[in-house]
Amino acid sequence: MIQKGQKIEKAEGRLGVLIPGLGAVSTTFMAGVEAIKQGIAQPVGSLTQLGTIRLGKRTDKRVPAIKDFVPLASLNDLVFGGWDIYEDNCFESAVKAGVLEKSLLDQVRPGIEKIRPWKAVFSQDYVKRLQGPNVKTGKNKMELARQVMEDIENFRKENGLSRMVMVWCGSTEVYLKASEAHASLAAFEKALCDNDPAITPSMVYAYAALSMKIPFANGAPNLTVDVPALTQLAQDKGVPICGKDFKTGQTLMKTILAPGLKSRMLGLSGWFSTNILGNRDGEVLDDPGSFKTKEESKLSVLDQILQPELYPLLYKDFHHKVSIHYYPPRGDNKEGWDNIDIYGWLGYPMQIKINFLCRDSILAAPIVLDLVLFLDLAQRCGMRGIQEWLSFYFKSPMHAPGLYPEHDLFIQLMKLKNTLRYLRGEDLITHLGMEYYD
Repeated sequence: MIQKGQKIEKAEGRLGVLIPGLGAVSTTFMAGVEAIKQGIAQPVGSLTQLGTIRLGKRTDKRVPAIKDFVPLASLNDLVFGGWDIYEDNCFESAVKAGVLEKSLLDQVRPGIEKIRPWKAVFSQDYVKRLQGPNVKTGKNKMELARQVMEDIENFRKENGLSRMVMVWCGSTEVYLKASEAHASLAAFEKALCDNDPAITPSMVYAYAALSMKIPFANGAPNLTVDVPALTQLAQDKGVPICGKDFKTGQTLMKTILAPGLKSRMLGLSGWFSTNILGNRDGEVLDDPGSFKTKEESKLSVLDQILQPELYPLLYKDFHHKVSIHYYPPRGDNKEGWDNIDIYGWLGYPMQIKINFLCRDSILAAPIVLDLVLFLDLAQRCGMRGIQEWLSFYFKSPMHAPGLYPEHDLFIQLMKLKNTLRYLRGEDLITHLGMEYYD
């Protein structure tokens, strides 16, 4: 049990950031960090860099920046490395992704073109629409995991790293359910040796990271670290884990709007969502197996927020439809359309329509940064296992067995900030406010 106000190790030395998947999200993140370090851009969207935290009463007027309140790693101490099935370096990959302007990329080119991907653990059995030459080979998946560990150790030595964090930014894998192979660490390791199809490439990375006591976050909706074998490994090794599926775009809007509808006791008849995107993610999700994984993640949000079992009159039978369409001309600039049929007093119908012209990787990049810094903080605090306080960043947040996941964005933010207050020995904020009127 973590104690209130306990000692936190200082963020000394260099922090290695390990990323499976050097695509649009990760290259936008890495190029962005370099641009921020050079002072040519601002970390908009990052809670760790721009957020504040209220301490004590409102009348105390104590509102420090989060990065001044808790000892986070400096951006200057981050060192990047990763794996990809394509051989392009970070600069080349960022140019192809087309998220950031070439003029900006040219300014950070010296810092990112030296980041060359290591050979990836990959199989088209799990991501049907992609194929690349930069892929590891081995007699079984356990050997591939050991190769990943060797990459990590070489990275640590070459860069003089004191700590590391891994964030999965790879493509969405096909839909899988937890099986006997995931039930225990012994079964999982046997499955690795047996090349069991239940062990996906993302699980190989997670196993390698946790075995080396490296925190792991899953930014995709696939089954990865959220299986009993790996959650137990994280506990045994004293490693924080979190996931899954970065909360960007359309789902972000749902976790903002749905709590508002529920708070006003407005009914919901249906919520129709469609997405148009043309990046690598869109191509991958054009495969039914990968789309099924994403669909499960996106559909789970409304039920958990609206709690139809508690409010059957308002939410019992609403219709929720999600579709994703791969449209290459759109690139990374995703378009999300939502039609929301609601009803109010006496059952009279109303509608809300949203057209969110978002930039997927622009929304995801600051999430990666915050997760890197917060997971490193958690590790230095001695926190282990599932980090539910980081649910703020995910569509399908991990949670303890027997609990339901919290999807309400505002409750998630309160949970996150109260965790930081607790770690620093400050009073938790309830927003009761009665003390001002006694």
